[in-house]
Amino acid sequence: MSSCLLYNIRQLVNTRPGSHLLRGGEMARLPVTDDAWLHIEGEHIAASGPMSALPRELSAMRNSPSGVDATGRLVLPAWCDSHTHLVFAGSRESEFVDKIKGLSYAEIAARGGGILNSARLLADTPEEVLFAEAWRRLEEIAGMGTGAVEIKSGYGLTVGAELKMLRVIKRLKERSSLSIKTSFLGAHTYPPEYKDDHQGYIDLIIGEMLPVIARDGLADYIDVFCEQDFFDPAETEVICRAGLQYGLRPKIHANQLHCSGGVQVGVKLGALSVDHLEAMDAPAIAALAGSETIGTLLPSAAFFLRMPYQPARALIDAGCAIALASDYNPGSSPSGNMNLVVSIGCIQLRLLPGEAINAATLNGAYAMSLGDRLGSITPGKWANLIVTRPVPSLAYLPYAFGSNLVDRVMIRGEFIQ
Repeated sequence: MSSCLLYNIRQLVNTRPGSHLLRGGEMARLPVTDDAWLHIEGEHIAASGPMSALPRELSAMRNSPSGVDATGRLVLPAWCDSHTHLVFAGSRESEFVDKIKGLSYAEIAARGGGILNSARLLADTPEEVLFAEAWRRLEEIAGMGTGAVEIKSGYGLTVGAELKMLRVIKRLKERSSLSIKTSFLGAHTYPPEYKDDHQGYIDLIIGEMLPVIARDGLADYIDVFCEQDFFDPAETEVICRAGLQYGLRPKIHANQLHCSGGVQVGVKLGALSVDHLEAMDAPAIAALAGSETIGTLLPSAAFFLRMPYQPARALIDAGCAIALASDYNPGSSPSGNMNLVVSIGCIQLRLLPGEAINAATLNGAYAMSLGDRLGSITPGKWANLIVTRPVPSLAYLPYAFGSNLVDRVMIRGEFIQ
């Protein structure tokens, strides 16, 4: 078993003897160890502590190939990005120009853009090409510090194309050392042929897609875009309950454009998370605060679409558990850079640096059912780590939003760069 010692660490961030989902005021508590060491055994975190208490049996590793001098650097858990659409075909920069000209998200969708545009591109893209493009994106986000990622389908909208997307994600899981979770998002929008036959498309999802997905083990979760002009709360509930019968827990797109009722239906169904939350009112906040469901905030999507940002302070003050994720997709957040997400979380959502890092690491891990394995510097968890460049403080990470401060990334005990 390989062994590694990182020593002279300026700050070891998110050091916890155990871990649990953080909510409310707990989110501001980010334990750090100054002038620290961290011992890795194989794929796992073995132990850590201050340099003044470095065990004699580990001290000799400082002068060996297994020793990594981290003078001036921070070491923190790798990012856990719990909401992405990383598998897609092509790009949608023409819609980007339309947005600049003043067209809204809904107007672009009504003209055949948005999700339907991505679905057309994906249908015409061979599976091998789709995999190669997704693999490149996965390697890119890993190099920026992401060690765990959830990937959704939803750009297929036919039985064949949805299954093609899910097979690509399964291949990514099998090849990559990153921790990957899969959400089936067949209910992303209604295909044009089902525009006036919602029940027909719901029947297709339930009767033809879900049985094959369950048989072939192609998904961990089921997701629905619960939104005005997409899937209403009743339709969302029907689809999610069908997924639950196959062991797929819901993760719902909720309250992105309107107070859609998506939060309440997610809480009712015991969803692992409800994601977006740009449009929140008092009842939706109260429902989320009184539940075990995580509110996943996607600030880079609000940034890109010039929409109101999520009310993170109100959610935390109400006692909610929140996570931060990138929403990496070609239409509303064409970036998987979690460092930028953390910065926007601080700058625009007014999260404290500790809150933002907790939301992007430990709570992000829990939003993928990985909190017992990832998201904190805890003995026994996988050694998914970011080693920064020399920086003056923890707050410098979100402050210097335009700088690449990631020096090295470790995934399961092995440096990938």
